[in-house]
Amino acid sequence: MDRASRNRLTPKLLPQFSGATLFDAIARAVCAAGCLPRKELYEAWEVARRVRRRFRGRRIVDLACGHGLLAQVLLLLDDSSPEALAVDLRLPKSAAALAVSLGTAWPRLAGRVQLLEADLSHVPLSSEDLVVSAHACGGLTDLILARAVEARATVAVLPCCHDLKTGDLGGLEGWLDGPLAMDATRVARLRAQGYRVHTQVIPGDITPKNRLLLAEPS
Repeated sequence: MDRASRNRLTPKLLPQFSGATLFDAIARAVCAAGCLPRKELYEAWEVARRVRRRFRGRRIVDLACGHGLLAQVLLLLDDSSPEALAVDLRLPKSAAALAVSLGTAWPRLAGRVQLLEADLSHVPLSSEDLVVSAHACGGLTDLILARAVEARATVAVLPCCHDLKTGDLGGLEGWLDGPLAMDATRVARLRAQGYRVHTQVIPGDITPKNRLLLAEPS
């Protein structure tokens, strides 16, 4: 199966996920909803696994959330988080259908996942939050990092769509390609702001924009 495919997962693909793992169960719920591109399932799963290996508990705040799958997978991987808030300026109409499908499979999610349409600049955050985002385009990643730092929240982002014309490359473009220079500069800026930073990658066959940045206040 092509994990980078943008084709929607539908009930016809349920036999592909017949295993007994948590991933298979999540994939079946996604297929039942019939609205999510295959690529987004694998991205959310790979990001969530790595985030939970490093950070446990906390309220989940998924900014530029799309369908909000990442927030809900994080709850399923660690039930010690009390709730999840998934925020986007415009939520896909099918985001609610996905949440219903996951809630049917896991009743313990009931009342713990809020989908919210709002300006990311105005979402209240606190130092008790785990702020996450998978593929917030361009400058949105920098906005999310800045909001997390302002609140002294723990944060994990998977950047994409680097805007090399307006973004901060830290003077590294003579040595590194533009997107890598920008991400390295993000790491340096977070460290200067008193954060411990961890860098990882998710599998490249899912997306070439696969650098995962994880950071927590020192």
